[in-house]
Amino acid sequence: MTKRVNRRIFLRGMGGACVAAPFLGSILDRSVMAQPATPPKRLIVMYTHYGCITTRWFPKKSHGPLTAADLESTTLKHLAPYVDKLLMPRGIRAMNEWTATMVRGQGNDENTQVNGSYFTCHPVTPNSNDPFSFNTATKFYAMPTGPSLDHVIARQLSPQGTPLLMNTIGGNDNSQSAISYSAAETLFKALDAQQAFSSLTGLFEAGKPTSPDTYAAMRGKSVLDIVRDDLQTLERFDMSRADKRKLAAWKELLHATGNVVVPSQCNTSLATALGVTQENIDLTSTASYADKLTLRISDSLDGADLYSNLAVLAAACNANPVIFLKYPAAYSFKGLGLTQEAAGLASRLDHAGMTGTCVPGVIDMILTIDDYYARKFAHLVGQLNRIDEGDGTLLDNCAAVWFQDASDGCARNLNNLPILQAGSAGGYFKTGWAVNVDDGSPDLTTGNSEITCADGTSDQVDAISQETGTDPSLANAPINKYYCSLMNALGVKAGADGFPARDGSGPVTHFGMYDRTEDFIGGGTNPPTIHDPGEFTALRANS
Repeated sequence: MTKRVNRRIFLRGMGGACVAAPFLGSILDRSVMAQPATPPKRLIVMYTHYGCITTRWFPKKSHGPLTAADLESTTLKHLAPYVDKLLMPRGIRAMNEWTATMVRGQGNDENTQVNGSYFTCHPVTPNSNDPFSFNTATKFYAMPTGPSLDHVIARQLSPQGTPLLMNTIGGNDNSQSAISYSAAETLFKALDAQQAFSSLTGLFEAGKPTSPDTYAAMRGKSVLDIVRDDLQTLERFDMSRADKRKLAAWKELLHATGNVVVPSQCNTSLATALGVTQENIDLTSTASYADKLTLRISDSLDGADLYSNLAVLAAACNANPVIFLKYPAAYSFKGLGLTQEAAGLASRLDHAGMTGTCVPGVIDMILTIDDYYARKFAHLVGQLNRIDEGDGTLLDNCAAVWFQDASDGCARNLNNLPILQAGSAGGYFKTGWAVNVDDGSPDLTTGNSEITCADGTSDQVDAISQETGTDPSLANAPINKYYCSLMNALGVKAGADGFPARDGSGPVTHFGMYDRTEDFIGGGTNPPTIHDPGEFTALRANS
């Protein structure tokens, strides 16, 4: 019977498929009509460390339509060709800020707690109430008490419940710089280029599932995932007992199939056009060059671009709707002519302290790194925008977001975060705009990054006072709400309490343990509280 039923199935395709079921005789007259194919939505994240020179990164306009001219004098000038597809959420604060006086977070470490809490919105454990302690457990090995955003989304949208996480230099992060946690205190290992490429090549043969020997998390949605909502709709029809049995048999057949639904554009030709070849993968994997990010693979491709192109290929193949590209911490960009690693440059010093004399020319050095990251994000956006999909491009069906772990890298402040999104996630978000979600003002500060170490300013750095950051009373809209926006755009569902839930049916309104950075003080001794639930409706296309 299952073969006969299978021949009568009509699928609308990817992303919320609609099912016509003429084999169900008792509801034949009410069969659901097939609709045009709707491409799937994806989240692609690029994450970098140590913030930026905010005074050069942000355009002056913080609320309103963006133009190429708004970006021309900023670090983001490389994104000007795509300005109509950009969304800049302004006025957002990340959670669990480290301060010398412990007024806005835990006292563990300015890297450990910030990265651990960034995508979890949970405190880290074990807790420290001494911001200057060098206790090994609290400073170097503390981990968050809940899962990160990528896993929360993947549990509902990825067949194996795991995201695609790639570290752009290979290897894995420790808890001082890691951002992906599958559960409380559980680090998630990233893939290197070879592992990601090996798993993707199994998708190039249309209609065949990924090999069991490849990375299971790279599988796309099963047919059952695609039509689940429509099956539930059919089940609510008043139908005969025989048709109910047929529908149950069909569901069982789909459960047993589990094949990857591979878009036609997913093939070796696309991989080759993106430079994602075994030869290039081998080059990045075996190169002895110390700076693998800037390693030249071709005239238009470096090591970082190759990882971005792997992300693009994964998205085009619908291998995973949740893709995170993690750039390394404490990295030396020797290919950019810099001899000091990025963490030291961000603090403006030539040592590991927090006060002292500026490194000569340090602002220009940081701007060189900022410019590099902007070019890498522009490359990612450009590649996504090259590939046609549906009525637009692959980019149009994505939310590609560049997150930075802090605002200014010296102050390590988490308010007034530099965040840039490209793509509307299938029309969910407005684009071509900067949106100040904090108070809607058009002239939100760009921060104070050049208050020291720039020409005509003091050559003394005081990171303890956070003088290079943004006034803590400004730009404090909780990042939790942006995560809710992203989850709702992708179709993640929530339970009755508003938190993401696999068996949920409503919109996501709550995420994490806290949405005020002050609540993190004490490391979880405050009751779990989301003070400002919901998403940022101002980011919606219809707002």
